[in-house]
Amino acid sequence: MGSRSELAVPEETVLEACGETELPEFGVVEQVWDTDSISADQIPNCSGAAVEELALEDVPEGGEVAVGVGSRGIANLPLLVRGVIERLDDLGYEPFIFPAMGSHGGATAEGQQEMLESLGVTEERVGCEIRSSMEVVQVGETPDRGVPVVADANAVAADGILAVNRVKPHTDFDGTVESGLSKMMVIGMGKQRGAKIAHEWAVDWSFRNMIPEITSQLLDALPIVGGVAIVEDQHDDTTHVEGIRPDGFLDREAELLETAYEIMPKIPFDEVDVLVLDRQGKDISGQGLDTNVIGRRPFALNEPEPDLPDIKRIFVRGLTETTHGNAMGMGSADFVHEDIVTKFNAPDTLINAITASTTRGVRLPPAVETDQAGLVAALSTIGVIDPEDVRVIRATDTMHLGRFYASQGLVEEARERDDLRVVEEPTPIEFEDGQFAAPSLHDE
Repeated sequence: MGSRSELAVPEETVLEACGETELPEFGVVEQVWDTDSISADQIPNCSGAAVEELALEDVPEGGEVAVGVGSRGIANLPLLVRGVIERLDDLGYEPFIFPAMGSHGGATAEGQQEMLESLGVTEERVGCEIRSSMEVVQVGETPDRGVPVVADANAVAADGILAVNRVKPHTDFDGTVESGLSKMMVIGMGKQRGAKIAHEWAVDWSFRNMIPEITSQLLDALPIVGGVAIVEDQHDDTTHVEGIRPDGFLDREAELLETAYEIMPKIPFDEVDVLVLDRQGKDISGQGLDTNVIGRRPFALNEPEPDLPDIKRIFVRGLTETTHGNAMGMGSADFVHEDIVTKFNAPDTLINAITASTTRGVRLPPAVETDQAGLVAALSTIGVIDPEDVRVIRATDTMHLGRFYASQGLVEEARERDDLRVVEEPTPIEFEDGQFAAPSLHDE
């Protein structure tokens, strides 16, 4: 699409329709977190040590080991993968990488290799071959329902298989295991066909039941030696790396998930009138906006929404570069900036939505021409609230919540809390040609 969109409502039209809407002042608030991240120079050593914890005794000397990689938004991913590959080399194995990302990359082999490259995982950087293919092999079926269990053909042909993935809360469901090693094996390693099978059956069966059962089938049918599990802290930094053997796959991953829940970044207020997010994307969350952060899951079937926070309106301003136009999850917003419309990659987004059976998540919300129009539209539809009391947050995205802009009412509340620090006092919001003059905030 072009640089402007005919779908976006002009600013003057929105402002005229909303009438007199007084804007709050914005200050800057910082969350006080106690974190213990691993330094970048130690990352390869940590992931290499994790490899030695796996069941490699079942792989013949000089055998091929398929390493599944593919989740976006993982900090230090090239360093983590390089450490895995180097240690496998040192131990005398022949490693190669296969994209374990379901239907991502437009469900093509070329697109998935390009996705890996955009994550910094290239053959030159990590030191081994990448074998990208959408071909899968059926390796079994579930005993009760007869659901086909499929896996990447290159991985199936290897002497050993391991996954490298972050363990974290999932956006579509709650369970003992959510986003992590098991899900990467079931859906990521299943490529487009496996992902589609899983999402279709999940409508009635639920991922919380399906993923553990199919994981068990894969562990029985394939030479899976385990996985390298990663946990990240509130700043999106690597804080824990661990190798998990097949016999402890589900149990240990469930324990790490509890840790991930405890330390994931959150909005530190239960009630918010308007949330403005500078960007969304697949590298931020599988649904573009982390449903555990925004308290909304409008696209999921037979899955309850999170209880908190309660956010009346959400305005999203743009897409990340790494998402490559995939606007999955934009249907969770109430308003979007026209930048999302102009950068929207309809084919990739639709394939992702169909595969995940979450087509409601890609419905286009009302699009506005400017930031001012989006903020005013959101504020004018929540009822009559004094600008000194209205509860408004502007954050970078649902992953980076260390620092954020906050309205005066929230700033005053933050002064009374030990877990929050007021960094900048409230001042009037400034716009340049209708766009926020203040830059996006990051945790750094």
